[in-house]
Amino acid sequence: MGSRTSRGGRPVTIRRAVAGDARRLTRLVRGSGAYEGQYAAAVAGYRVGPDYIEAHRVFVAVGGDDDGGRVLGFYSLVLAPPELDLLFVADEAQGRGIGRLLVAHMEAEARAAGLDRVEVVSHPPAEDFYRLVGAVRTGTAPANPPAVPWDRPVLEFRIFTE
Repeated sequence: MGSRTSRGGRPVTIRRAVAGDARRLTRLVRGSGAYEGQYAAAVAGYRVGPDYIEAHRVFVAVGGDDDGGRVLGFYSLVLAPPELDLLFVADEAQGRGIGRLLVAHMEAEARAAGLDRVEVVSHPPAEDFYRLVGAVRTGTAPANPPAVPWDRPVLEFRIFTE
């Protein structure tokens, strides 16, 4: 567990997710403004279950007293093959540096696991964010209708040892 400070000076704690977080994380995914309109179908029935949380390295960013101890965002790191499977920040918490904190935490976890790279198949509107935090575009994942009827950018975080 690590306490950090988000942009704006608010305390944020990043901790390992537990099975009891599953419903909260599912609501965060399904309620994401990034998946409105044409993208809504991609998350309509999506579920982050307790089994998923136990099978992967899922971490949550929890706000301090100013945020009522709420989950502000989360990510999931899959080790084999190395992939940032999920990364979401609550709409009302965006722009505060939570995504950057989660990416930095993910990179530290990947480094500790001995990974030298982590791939992310990005939601198209999130590509600029991933590039901004250091990912490099490596290709395109073709559409996979009906679940995902659009091409998606593939990016990679290169994990450097310190």
